[in-house]
Amino acid sequence: MNSANDAASAFEILTQKSPVNNNNAALSKRHVAGDVQILDSQLDDSDRSQETEPPKNLWQRVKKAARFERHNEYDEPPKNLGEKIVRFLEVHQHKRASANRSENIVESFLFNDDLAPVEAERRVWDWKQYVFFWISGSFNVNTWQISATGMQLGLNWWQTWICIWIGYIFVAFFVVINSRIGNFYHIAFPISSRIAYGIYFSLWIVLNRVVMGCVWYSVQTYIGSQTVQLMLMSIFGTDLKERIPNTMNTQNITTFGFMCFMIFWGAQLPALWFPPQTLRYLFTLKSIITPFAAFGFLIWTLKKADGHLALGSLTTSHPTGSVLGWNFIISIMSALDNFSTLILNAPDFSRFARTPRSSIYSQMIILPLMYAIISIIGILVTSAAFTMYGVNYWSPLDVLARFLDHQTAGNRGGVFMIALCFGIAQLGTNIASNSISVGTDMTAILPKFINIRRGGYICAAISLAICPWNLMASSSKFTTALSAYAVFLSSISGVVCADYYVVRKGLIKLQHCYTNRPNSLYMYGTRFGTNWKAVISYVLGIVPNFPGFLGALDVKVPKNAMHIYYLNYFVGFLISFTLYSGICYFFPVPGMPEGVGYFDFSRWFEKWTEVEDFVEERRKFEVDGDDDGEGDLGSTDELSSTVMENIKNTEKV
Repeated sequence: MNSANDAASAFEILTQKSPVNNNNAALSKRHVAGDVQILDSQLDDSDRSQETEPPKNLWQRVKKAARFERHNEYDEPPKNLGEKIVRFLEVHQHKRASANRSENIVESFLFNDDLAPVEAERRVWDWKQYVFFWISGSFNVNTWQISATGMQLGLNWWQTWICIWIGYIFVAFFVVINSRIGNFYHIAFPISSRIAYGIYFSLWIVLNRVVMGCVWYSVQTYIGSQTVQLMLMSIFGTDLKERIPNTMNTQNITTFGFMCFMIFWGAQLPALWFPPQTLRYLFTLKSIITPFAAFGFLIWTLKKADGHLALGSLTTSHPTGSVLGWNFIISIMSALDNFSTLILNAPDFSRFARTPRSSIYSQMIILPLMYAIISIIGILVTSAAFTMYGVNYWSPLDVLARFLDHQTAGNRGGVFMIALCFGIAQLGTNIASNSISVGTDMTAILPKFINIRRGGYICAAISLAICPWNLMASSSKFTTALSAYAVFLSSISGVVCADYYVVRKGLIKLQHCYTNRPNSLYMYGTRFGTNWKAVISYVLGIVPNFPGFLGALDVKVPKNAMHIYYLNYFVGFLISFTLYSGICYFFPVPGMPEGVGYFDFSRWFEKWTEVEDFVEERRKFEVDGDDDGEGDLGSTDELSSTVMENIKNTEKV
């Protein structure tokens, strides 16, 4: 019970935002530097006590969670109807660049509340929180399906389980190395990508993550809709597919299936409205009931099979030699492909680490351990079901559906309860891993008009157009879809890791991450804010995998191209990592450590950074070119376009 509460609390802390000021907030302090104003919004004493007073009952909690955000008023009223509309639609930041006007798109993109470095008050994740986080996150239907992939390829149970262990050990390694920049500098993935790719090209990198997040949201919604199908069939009978006329022009989904998809899709919408930190009750519920449902399902299946397990290959083909070897590799890679999106945005949750080591050893140990435990449950259920039905099921929901062949009260009640638990688990996973992540990334793309809530609803709308039933038609199609994600995301991650570990050796200057000054480090000397060395390495990292990707889409390609594609994540990561490291050796990028040999790793510049006064330091940096003694950018004649626009608008007022 304590573990469940800690997991929910960890998620709450991960997604917590600063409290929003109400209409009576006093704008009591302005820092004035020349003509540039940095506004700090503060509450007066009465409003502060009212804001911090905890709700006394459940109804007050619901009202507080569901209320509209209240914004500070501008000193200057809107001049026309168009400006009124913009003021209504825009997301107001608590720390605005100007007190008297609406921020423009570039200003809010460079620095906003959602992407600011995390201060010490919210950095409260220690190793226990990361352990509970992964315990909670590992229990979902998708984990079961990944574990059964090897058995669909002709591997037996122990070969499949070895693949799971190896695959998730690699996953833990990549998660940890991508987490360090967030752990030490307390920045999210959209900001860390600016360092390697440039201030503006990072938009493309974040957009890739948004697209993959929307696809995953759609896939998880479809998996959740299958639990709705099971619940309805356990109540009204297994012939609902025939009783409801099928008007869908596809073999992969029926009208009944689409109806259930829309039911589950709609059931998620209310959860998207509430601020992330208020969803702790949902995740507490998930953490409590899902493990019981998983182990209960395993025990029930073993009992129905009288303890008999099919321990050999569950397919008619029995691969040997090189075929068996490549199937072994494909099964290993399915774990990496499944995690390719989460590996990339690991800084989004590592930025809340309490100490420099909070997110390192805990994730390295607990992640493969928990996914191996859940996977062996899936393997045993699949093996037991094969002895009963003679079918190699790759989804636990298919096994549950077979239990309804015998319409007894016990079977119908058991299927309903387990399906309900799995549905809650899918809803929680989808909100935590996809909608909130996509919403956060969208705040980096267009923060003037999109916050996490709006981004979540945009993600839900896009998911309707993805038609996930085609991706989930079979395990082979699902594996192909996962591999496609890895082709593009692995090379992105390779460049980011090479830039941090080899080129910069952990040396990051935070103030340069939030500015478009022409001579700042991460503008890379161009008005396009793009590191072309990173772009070239990223594109060339995709090229070797692309022929195999076409082959997976039934285009005829050489056999060796498919073998390269089977190793897609390693190929993309290592090629882009090596290319970027080599290019920067001959053509150095700004911000590299001075006086240190390129291959001299005895000196490491990564350091734990405190960001309590980051807003004030950013003001000084923008105006004076002062980044706290880490290097002067020059005179104030070379101000960023953001600061210049502030000055011009203030002069007009």
